Amino acid sequence: MAFYNKLGSLLRQSNAVSANSSTPAMLNAIRCMSSKLFVGGLSWGTDDQSLRDAFASFGDVVDARVIVDRDSGRSRGFGFVNFQDEESAKEAMTAMDGQQLQGRNIRVSIATERAPRSGGFGGQGGFGGGYGGGQTNDGF
Repeated sequence: MAFYNKLGSLLRQSNAVSANSSTPAMLNAIRCMSSKLFVGGLSWGTDDQSLRDAFASFGDVVDARVIVDRDSGRSRGFGFVNFQDEESAKEAMTAMDGQQLQGRNIRVSIATERAPRSGGFGGQGGFGGGYGGGQTNDGF
């Protein structure tokens, strides 16, 4: 379902940007979806630039980002590399999966869209814990 939401969003964007030539823009949007790689198992010392440098030999890297904890600013141990074209991404994935980067074996795969999060705590609007609803305490 997330794939279709992303596709619909990209199609709306491409039609808004180029109303006269939506077909090439639409194809570029779809092509970009499969040129993004997930890189897991990164060392704590890996930053955006070192991640970009590690993958630059496989093609034109559009963006490389190490995901960091918003509170501490420390790396969470994974990141994403976006290539200009799908072939470069596939080549990089094949060559780099299981290889060492800064002393750690990394996992490289095609990035997938994250499923939307459900709102609330515990998914049912409560805080969880405590005694369940509908039970009586029998006077205690």
